[in-house]
Amino acid sequence: MTKNHMMQLAEEAARLEYNISKLYMVFRDTHPEDADFWWKLVIEESNHAALIRSGIEYFIPAGLFPNEMLHSSLKELQKANKDLTSLHDRYKNSPPARETAFNLALEIEISIGEIHFQKAMAGSADSKVLKLFQKLNQDDKDHEKRIRAYMTEKNITESPL
Repeated sequence: MTKNHMMQLAEEAARLEYNISKLYMVFRDTHPEDADFWWKLVIEESNHAALIRSGIEYFIPAGLFPNEMLHSSLKELQKANKDLTSLHDRYKNSPPARETAFNLALEIEISIGEIHFQKAMAGSADSKVLKLFQKLNQDDKDHEKRIRAYMTEKNITESPL
């Protein structure tokens, strides 16, 4: 993979994490009963974006950025970002129901870009750079599991995806 292609993938992946955090911020602002839960996810998604951005700045130029952190399809990442931007715009003006917000978050967390990032953070690391990213990301794992556990605890119905 060329550095230019990796740079494009990484930029789009960082944008994905940022767009997820923006959507979760809308959920936090519109569902005060779950504000603390959403806020933690906002911070963690923002941290994911920052991790990728640091990789763009320091590791891609050196040829050390771990390929396994990035989804291989630029088009899929771009589509996911377009969809997230559309959802954000729609929901900031007309907030979703609480159940819809949680089910949408589940769908996002098992989407291509997010699951790819999470697998890289949870898997065994062959490179020192990936180990560094995993260590930095240590507390930000398993959003899908945490969303499901919270939904169960608060009696929020999970709809089939």
